[in-house]
Amino acid sequence: MARQSGGRWLLRLDDLDTRRQVPGMADDIMRTLESFGLLWDGEATFQSRNLSDYLSFFGELQRAGEIYPCGCSRKEIALSTSAPHPDDDCIPYYGACRGGMKVGSGDAAAIRSWRVGVPDEELCFTDLRKGRCCQNLTQVSGDFIVRRGDGEFAYQLAVVVDDYLAGVNQVVRGEDLLASTPRQIYLQRLLGFPQPDYCHLPLVTGPDGTKLSKRDHLVSHQLGTVTGREQELLCAVLHFLGQNPPQELAGHPCCAILDWGVAHFKPITQIVHGGALVF
Repeated sequence: MARQSGGRWLLRLDDLDTRRQVPGMADDIMRTLESFGLLWDGEATFQSRNLSDYLSFFGELQRAGEIYPCGCSRKEIALSTSAPHPDDDCIPYYGACRGGMKVGSGDAAAIRSWRVGVPDEELCFTDLRKGRCCQNLTQVSGDFIVRRGDGEFAYQLAVVVDDYLAGVNQVVRGEDLLASTPRQIYLQRLLGFPQPDYCHLPLVTGPDGTKLSKRDHLVSHQLGTVTGREQELLCAVLHFLGQNPPQELAGHPCCAILDWGVAHFKPITQIVHGGALVF
């Protein structure tokens, strides 16, 4: 989609969560992309190198009075609501500390997070595949976290700043992130950032219906799990995305398959569901 419209395709490694990082995984991701001919424009960027930028825009939100410190623990928040929330792993927070952080003894007085206050109204946007999407932030996420008490910046703020600084105008990603998009759009509005177009694709899932991810090691240069099958898999992915590549294309180099994809890619709205993608 990016190349078809004359745009650039950027690579960013979202490596803020140091506790979940696997040594060598970032390099494996880049080498795997290269083995499929998926060559990014410019230099790859890393979130861990953008901390000063996150701090700067966090300061803007703070000076504008849009965020506040919160002393509530995750357990306390979970106990305060009886409504299940299956959309993404977010527990709605109803602003117990919005009027001032609760004061108690011991760690009860510690700042556990910084949250942005949200309005009790619908926020709507148009997804390139899903169409019009609306969400009431108060009901879904409540006042959500932008920075944790240990100083670590939350994904929602980091990704918004990253996209802005890189000039991103189109975000294509899995539909498991659809529910968090309104939070990102709300931060964009608070910070005066332009809003990118969003397109959320169906997920690749395993036989049990769960999302396949890096930890499954299905597509890995380092482990050699796809060596010699790159062309076959690229054509399978095109089919998965609702495209119809000719059968003989699977015998061509990866660069030729990608050139065909750029030239013939049909509107993303034709992707109703992903179907099977066999590795």
